[in-house]
Amino acid sequence: MNTLQTRRSLALSAFCLFGALNLATVPAQAQAQAPYPSKAVRIVVGFSAGGTTDVLARILAKDMAEDLGQSFVVENKPGAGSNIAAELVVRAPADGYTLLMIAVTNAINQTLYPNLKFDVLKDFSPVGLAAKVPNMLVIYPKLPINSVQELIEYAKKNPSAVNFASSGAGTSIHMTGELFKMKTQLDIQHIAYKGSTPALTDLIGGQVQIMFDNMPTAWPMVQAGKLRALAITSPKRSPAAPDVPTMEESGFPGFDVSSWFGLAAPAGTPKEIVAKLNASMNKVLAKPEVQKRLDDLGATNGAGSVEQFDQFLKSQTETWGVVVKSAGAKAE
Repeated sequence: MNTLQTRRSLALSAFCLFGALNLATVPAQAQAQAPYPSKAVRIVVGFSAGGTTDVLARILAKDMAEDLGQSFVVENKPGAGSNIAAELVVRAPADGYTLLMIAVTNAINQTLYPNLKFDVLKDFSPVGLAAKVPNMLVIYPKLPINSVQELIEYAKKNPSAVNFASSGAGTSIHMTGELFKMKTQLDIQHIAYKGSTPALTDLIGGQVQIMFDNMPTAWPMVQAGKLRALAITSPKRSPAAPDVPTMEESGFPGFDVSSWFGLAAPAGTPKEIVAKLNASMNKVLAKPEVQKRLDDLGATNGAGSVEQFDQFLKSQTETWGVVVKSAGAKAE
């Protein structure tokens, strides 16, 4: 082959290679240009199925899928007080296809766990607040106790006989119990579970004696006669359970604790995607049937802007940091 033929052959090879590369990039470019969402979105929940975090995630998933025209799949990754789920989301691509059902637990963990591999304020893009719910103090119904004061008297007369369950170290359920211990100086041991469902199962069976559970999961058990409710942790009684007194009415002024739940994406997620998700959340939360579901759960609608949720997350992280330090609580 002479020099001219060699040059022509090389040029033809280069042209073919360039064309092949261009064809290979077409699908990626088309996908990048497709309107969000163009495939299924997963919502990662840091607790087992059946708990309040899971229930609210599934409410959002169902209606956001209808609104945005793509599947929203709830994926349960329990363990380490939701830190396993949070770390999974932090490490996911910041493209809006992996979200965390973030909760008060995550704000608490920022102080409770000294060696977290992420920062809840720096490594997440807040999307929106879904709901707030009070916690409810429930007990094993065979105990001879009908009020908070009777519980205190019983625990003092029976040292180390009362254990309190939680859905995991660092959850608001755990920290509410720690706050109760701090205010009463009671000798009650914390037993951590991987979610509300297994904790409630043992509470109903009498393996543990008390629990400050989220009202949406505790109240149905009370109505079924499987547990007894002594108080709720909101400033006012819940319309869903008007006969249950508040902790303040039970002798604890200022005992105001609410769990909250929302959506967050990995830091760096495009603002237009975050805004689209927030708008869809608010649209879902405005539906009468969703509001009715929240009312039945004793939950308060949390609809609002991205900026409002961002400020709320910052204030909650700071507030719970003070409580964790004051109680001397540590991750287990």
